[in-house]
Amino acid sequence: MEIDINEKRLEEYYKANGIKRLSLFGSYLKNTYNKESDVDLLVEFEDDTEYGLLDVARMERELSEMIGKKVDLRTSEELSRYFRDTVVKEAVVKYGK
Repeated sequence: MEIDINEKRLEEYYKANGIKRLSLFGSYLKNTYNKESDVDLLVEFEDDTEYGLLDVARMERELSEMIGKKVDLRTSEELSRYFRDTVVKEAVVKYGK
C-alpha cells in the first residue's frame, strides 16, 4: 500500500503553511497499517506561525487530498502525556530537521 507523494509540491505546501518539521509515526512507520489506516503525522510549526484548530483541520484535509490517504495531523502538545515521549522519540522526520 504505497503512498504516491509529490515531494516538491509537498515541500512548497509546508513552507506556505509555516511547517518547520513533519514526522511520521504510527502504523505507517511500524509497517502495521491496513487499508483503513490513516497516516499519522507529527507537525512542528515555525516559531512565528500562528495556527489554531481550524488551521490544523484544514491542513489535515489538504494533505489527505495530496497523498490520497486520510491524514491525522498532531502537534506534540496534543498527544497524550502517557505516550508523547515515545512518539516524539520514535517518529521519523520526513520534512525539516
